[in-house]
Order: sequence, then structure tokens, then C-alpha cells
Amino acid sequence: MAVYLALTATVVALGLFVKNSKYALNGQGPSSFNSFERQQAFNAVIAFFIFTLLTLVSACRIAVGNDYWVYRFQFNLIMQDRHVSYEMGFNAVVKLLQYLFGYDNYLPVFAFFSIVTCAFFVKAIYDQSLFFGGSIFLLMTCGYYFSSLNTVRYYLCLAIAMFSMKYVIEKRYISFITCILIASLFHKTVLLVIPVYLFAGFLADRKWKKLYTFILMAGAVIFVALEPLWRKVIFIFYPYYEGSVFDARNISLANVAKCLGVFILWAVICFYYKSPAKDDRANRFYFFLNLGGILVFTLGSFIPENTRVGYYFIISQVMFIPNMIRVMEKGKMKTVLTVGCAAVFLLYFALFLRNAYSVDIRLLPYRNIFFD
Repeated sequence: MAVYLALTATVVALGLFVKNSKYALNGQGPSSFNSFERQQAFNAVIAFFIFTLLTLVSACRIAVGNDYWVYRFQFNLIMQDRHVSYEMGFNAVVKLLQYLFGYDNYLPVFAFFSIVTCAFFVKAIYDQSLFFGGSIFLLMTCGYYFSSLNTVRYYLCLAIAMFSMKYVIEKRYISFITCILIASLFHKTVLLVIPVYLFAGFLADRKWKKLYTFILMAGAVIFVALEPLWRKVIFIFYPYYEGSVFDARNISLANVAKCLGVFILWAVICFYYKSPAKDDRANRFYFFLNLGGILVFTLGSFIPENTRVGYYFIISQVMFIPNMIRVMEKGKMKTVLTVGCAAVFLLYFALFLRNAYSVDIRLLPYRNIFFD
């Protein structure tokens, strides 16, 4: 646990030195480097250092995650041309890496996916967050980074989906769809973000009308009414989930609480304090993703492992919460909200770490190639 705590404290402290609010999501900053200023260069160096630290802890792990040895076994099956339930892109990369580094040399395989996943996480925050340090704090304390040490394929695609949000915000739809199609070669669930993110972008461009409320309510009713149909579709793609331990109705109260907290924060900042945050397309996009997230966590409880679906929505909180607070005028309330959010997520982080020893998670104890 000491490694995780030290890593979190270090990367958050470093992240506070990154001042990228004038570069994020404006086409002049980290995406294109059209005007490479001194601050921009400093930001890039610090962000790269954070990426390096995150990658080292992830890439050097051994036996961390309840599926670590399962993946090692599947790597070998892939090399033997045996059937596995993984997507073709993942299989191709595993074959290539084992061809280069040797059969059953699984450490370079895990290291490769750690590098790519961490790169997309950091780049997504670097390009979209107005408060880089705050977003790194949420990436760590919400457990997204640490959970990426488990469920390798899914968290790679989650990081790519998080990165791809900027393309929808900037209305670069071809780049967005291309990005997601490539990601689907590693975990096909990511395909669902294409209609979801595009619809959220559509809503972000429009003022909310009463008609939209009725459409949303009607859609929710239809979604619940067609539950048997959705389950049949799900089991076509994931037949091994049917009747398994994953096929259990579950409502994640913690994730529902996070979504509700975000809505309360949005209401306080945007309507009580009249912040311009509500007029920003990126924030409106993140808002509708969180609305979709709470619907998935409540009405979609029949979906096996529905948290994996919901995370595609609420990973946006990593940028959304800091961006909302960042644009507030300096004052007592801004300080109170910042400290309050930090305290809540630190408590969540403590509970996350306590549960990380569980046999169905096994993110702790941490072991790596240097000490076991």
C-alpha cells in the first residue's frame, strides 16, 4: 500500500505544477503545439514524468490483479493458436510481443499495455482538463489508474474512450470514430460509446427543453421494458456471462452517489453562483455523460458487470469536476468546494484501498520485479 500512497502523493504534487488551462481544448495547446511557449514545454515535461511514474508501477508489477495469471495463461494459448475469447487486435499484439521477447515471457506484454494505457490516461487529462493536478488526483483516488492493473483490455479501451472525448467536443467526428474502431479491436464493448458520445455531443449543443425530458423518460421506460431483448443481445456477444457470477443484478451505490454529487455540484456552481461553466460545450457534454451513467447504474442493473458500461460515461468526471470548479471566481466558496471534493474522494480512496486486498480484486499486496 505504501507504493500506491507514495505514487498518488507524488504524481498529484507534480500535477499541481502543470498550468494548462489556456491550452486545453482550444486547438492551440497540447494537441498541436502551434505555439510552443515556455509554460507549454514545462507542462509537457512534468506530464511526461507523471506518465513515466505511473507506467513504472504498472509495468513492473507481478501477480497484481485477480486476472494476472489468467492473462498469462491466455497469452500462451494465443501463441499456440488455441481459441480464446479475446479480440483480434489484442491477440495480434500478444503474438507479436511473444515473438519478439520469447514464449511465455509475459512481463513485456503486461508492460506494453501498461505503457499504452497510462499514455492515453495522461494525454486525455492533458488535453481536456483546465486543472491538471485536480484531474490526476481524481484519476488516482477514484481508483481508475489502480484498477487498470487489473482487467487489462477493458482499461486500455476505457483510457482510449476518455481520450476520444476531445474529438467529440471539438466536433472531429471522423477522428473520434476511427479512434473507437481501433480500440474495439481490443475490447468490443467500447463500440457503445460511438452512439452515446455522439448523442451527448448533440445535446450539448442545444438548450434543454421540456420535450427532451419527456423523450428521456420515454426512453428510460422503453429501455426497462425491453430488458429481455437487451439481455439476449448481450449474451450473443458474451454467452459465457449468462448464468455466471457476473450475471447478478447489482446497483453500485458508490457510483450512483458520485453521479448525484456531480449533479449537486453542477447546480450549485452553475445556477446558484451563476458560473459560466454551464455554457461551455465540454462541460455540457460531460454533464450528459454523467446523466447517462446514473441511468446505467440504476435502470441497467440487469446488465452483467454494468459498472464497466457505466465507467465509459462517468470517467468524464475526472475532467468535469475540476473544470467546473476551476472557472469559479476566487473566493471562500471555491475553496470550500475544492476542499470538500478532495475530502470526499480521499475517503473513497481509503475505502478502495481497504477493499483492494479482496480475493476478487487482489490489487494489494503490491509486488513487482524489484521486490516480491
